[in-house]
Amino acid sequence: MADFSWNTQSPLQKALVTGMHGVGGAPGVELSEIRNIVLVQVMARRGKVAETAKIAKKLFGVAPPSAPGAVFGKEVTLIWSGPDQFLTFAPLGEEKLMKRIADGFAGIASLSDQSDGRCVLRISGARAAQAMAKFLSIDFHDRAFPVGAAATTSLDHTAANIWRTADGPDGAPVYHIAIFTSFADSLYGVIADSSLEYGLRVA
Repeated sequence: MADFSWNTQSPLQKALVTGMHGVGGAPGVELSEIRNIVLVQVMARRGKVAETAKIAKKLFGVAPPSAPGAVFGKEVTLIWSGPDQFLTFAPLGEEKLMKRIADGFAGIASLSDQSDGRCVLRISGARAAQAMAKFLSIDFHDRAFPVGAAATTSLDHTAANIWRTADGPDGAPVYHIAIFTSFADSLYGVIADSSLEYGLRVA
């Protein structure tokens, strides 16, 4: 009888090479993968939209966005992903949070755990917007895509959720991209290639 050993690992385990890439000097783009996340799709059931929002506020301290955007609670970010649905993202997920979500929305909303199905990348830096403009059809100007903005779009022929969080300590914008793990390797290549001319630091 064969023995199997299952090990959890990042889809970018081999592709993501830490350090500086591209031109020298200060990096214009900084890229890292956020691991050990909780990412849950919450879809309100018919006639339960208001109740779903009420439970979300009770659980996380903030109501989910009803239009494209992201709101930031104490431990989670809620990202609009379509009419009457949103993603619940926690960068440091743990089992208790997952149970709270499952218990809280039981009978009110349908849940789809995407924690192992999506890869979340953090992109920041003074030239991050210019680099992303090469592979995303989104206007990343501050007026068009400010902190709290979010979009569900296509990235290299696959779906992606993008949202902007608070600027970094240096004042540079910070974005997050959630993509399917099966596409993470190739999409990482697209992102890295688009950033090399600005200097890319991978952490």
